[in-house]
Amino acid sequence: MKRNMGIVDRTIRFVVGVTVISYGLYVQSWWWLIGFIPLATAIINWCPLYAIFGIKTYCKKGQDHLDGTVEGDE
Repeated sequence: MKRNMGIVDRTIRFVVGVTVISYGLYVQSWWWLIGFIPLATAIINWCPLYAIFGIKTYCKKGQDHLDGTVEGDE
């Protein structure tokens, strides 16, 4: 599996996953199980839905950034 998530995407998924798990355990509901989906995708750095739709949210080395700079030219 090639990675298809950037650091911001991973961080958001990790925080959401931990929050949903914590809340589900706090209210003693089965919702804590749902929190494992974003947490697992953040840990393995791969999202199956992104793969299906061809979405990639990371920046490869040497790829142009939004501000016009190229990584590695510093």
